[in-house]
Amino acid sequence: MLTIITALIASLGIFFIGRNFFEMGNGWSLTFAAISYAIFQAGLGYLVQRKVKRVMDKVQMILTEGQKKLQQKTQRWQMRPPSSIQAAQKEIAADTKVFVKEALIATEELKKFRLFVPMIDRQLASAQFQLNWMIKEFKVVDKLMPKIMLIDPTMCAMKMARLYMTGATTEEIKKIFDKSSRRLRYNQNVLLAATMSWIEVKRGDVDAAFKTLTQALKSSDNETLKRNHTELMNNRVAHFSNSGVGDQWYSLYLEEPKIRAQRQVRVYR
Repeated sequence: MLTIITALIASLGIFFIGRNFFEMGNGWSLTFAAISYAIFQAGLGYLVQRKVKRVMDKVQMILTEGQKKLQQKTQRWQMRPPSSIQAAQKEIAADTKVFVKEALIATEELKKFRLFVPMIDRQLASAQFQLNWMIKEFKVVDKLMPKIMLIDPTMCAMKMARLYMTGATTEEIKKIFDKSSRRLRYNQNVLLAATMSWIEVKRGDVDAAFKTLTQALKSSDNETLKRNHTELMNNRVAHFSNSGVGDQWYSLYLEEPKIRAQRQVRVYR
């Protein structure tokens, strides 16, 4: 908003100078005023967007460094396994919370651009929604959810998953699925279709899940969707599984990944 006001003031100044000091007619004065308005707005917008990008790059760097440390820790555990899987999971969750909280603090810097970027509040809400989701701060997630921008399939799937968790109707969830799926390219609908069909299966509407997968496979050749479609077609509901979608699926927290404990084998010499 402030960029528009600044550019408008600058263009009015150019109009006044052209008309009164250079004795230009109204036509030329308006032309130069319009050009100056476009230049000022583009220039200020570019500078502000660079600053916003710098903040988001900082947030991404914090997340990347945090995830890198987690990977290093899990690699060390392969050499020397932890006392138990549960203890390892708790330690990973605690470590994740530390760097995600740091990233959340960094996102607060975006608030100073509110006067310059009209959509910054929604951008901020979307970023903080994803970060709070990572550490399961669902009370904060619920407050942010009405403000978020559904800019990609993962964000849409998160909203669908949270609505399911909070007991929203299948119709309400399906509206988000339908609206989001329409604008996706080939094979971008995998997570959304997997989520929607899982919700329908869990709620006992197998026919609806079959229809969802049938429609989704018109825009996808994903093996997990194909297999689930076949299982439902052959009335093998118990074999329905989204495990093939991988980490994207488990990041929705609708299911826990099945982890098999590694049995330590002692070698006697």
